[in-house]
Amino acid sequence: MPENHPNGTQSASSVDYLILGCGSIGYNVLYELLKETDDIIIIDQDEKKVQDLRDQKYEAFCRDISDPGMLRDIPVPKVAFVLSSEQKANLSAVRTIKEGNPAAYIIARAVDSGGKDIYDAVGADVVLHPQEVFAKKAVHHARKLQSSRQAHKLFELLASWRGTLGIVTHTNPDPDTISSAMALCALGKAASKGNLKCRILYDGKIGHQENRAFVNLLDIRMDRISPEARAECDYVAIVDSPGPGINNALSKDDRINIVIDHHPNDDAKNGYDFLDRRPDMGATASMMTQYMQELDVLVDKNIATALFYGIMADTRGFRRNTSPLDLTLSAFLLPLTDNELLAKITSQSVSQETIEVMGAAIRNRKIVSGYLFSNVGYVRNRDAIPQAADMLIQLEGVNTAVVYGITDQLISFSSRNKDLRLNIGQAMQEAFGEIGEAGGHSGMGAANIPLSVFSMARNKDVLLDLIIEPILHRFMEIVGVEEEESNEV
Repeated sequence: MPENHPNGTQSASSVDYLILGCGSIGYNVLYELLKETDDIIIIDQDEKKVQDLRDQKYEAFCRDISDPGMLRDIPVPKVAFVLSSEQKANLSAVRTIKEGNPAAYIIARAVDSGGKDIYDAVGADVVLHPQEVFAKKAVHHARKLQSSRQAHKLFELLASWRGTLGIVTHTNPDPDTISSAMALCALGKAASKGNLKCRILYDGKIGHQENRAFVNLLDIRMDRISPEARAECDYVAIVDSPGPGINNALSKDDRINIVIDHHPNDDAKNGYDFLDRRPDMGATASMMTQYMQELDVLVDKNIATALFYGIMADTRGFRRNTSPLDLTLSAFLLPLTDNELLAKITSQSVSQETIEVMGAAIRNRKIVSGYLFSNVGYVRNRDAIPQAADMLIQLEGVNTAVVYGITDQLISFSSRNKDLRLNIGQAMQEAFGEIGEAGGHSGMGAANIPLSVFSMARNKDVLLDLIIEPILHRFMEIVGVEEEESNEV
């Protein structure tokens, strides 16, 4: 029992946990804490409830938690739970604890969702609104149930197929789309017991130095897509791309069986055998990891390494568009990865052309009200454009960076954004979607505009200068930038 102090002050001894208010929530907290320790003291103003707790051999006191003297002779708590259903009493209790023991960690119950700021002001470390906690938990379980059902639906579909599944990546494939294709191959093999052959099909170039190392070091077999290769496939899946003809070599009218992607898309087209789009996820590789986890499919070292790097690359080291689930799934993968391979993939040298493109991006940058625009001219390696955008968004005073260049077939845009008021992916779609392919997320976007009749022009740099002004004007109108404010930096 606590010591008696003549001056009515708090005991000098300590206790692991103090629970103030032992209603239904307080009792459930007590039940959970007892799994760890019985060094717990409870205070409640209901005499009968306190007596019941004492009868169960718990150390309980009948006191009003709004009374500034309620902690007299009570050991100093390491952690205090303030959980009554009375807002004023809870606030008073938080003040009393903080004044008597500033080092105590306080978790308080907010009776209404609007009271959290008040609790913060009086010193609560964590403020929980029970209805909000329940709502989040309910939604979490609903999403988990949905993802489990999706995983089993995909597995059953793959189990029913025989022949060849062509898995199409997006144009100029990156680690997210490649690792997702690898995982889908593994799922197909496991589900069909080896009766379904898989081919990874791509178009464009694997230009980024780390992406090339990724494919080479993991010995990933990928075939360039062609009418002949497409005809050999009995089924077609798309990973990390919203649908046929959207940033891939397929036609919009192609029959597609599976679409798995994390990009937003308003396409109302259905008829797929399986569709899973989750814009709240940071990478399609996260979705594939969750499937394998849900289905208890073996994740070998190469696939684990590929998926982990796919998530890490698409979220820029977990700093961009990263959900808690992305982190959880990455933690699942990490012990299964090959650390030496990861180190080799991420330590690749930068090509001469990439350095030149970055230099051009720096030289040609123009800043308009926090928006940076840079023309890098003619490029052979399109992957250098997003690398330049990644670099320029770091500049002080820049909230949004748009870097663009021209190839033999198209004008390529890459954008990065830190402005919370702007969804750059939607802005790119609205500005360029009618004349090319465009999209992305709140923090990043891309667009590709075919040159069409201009494709035979010999001097691409001159051509870009001639046609870029009306194209950029459309984007500036959408994001609300006044062109006359433009200043070269």
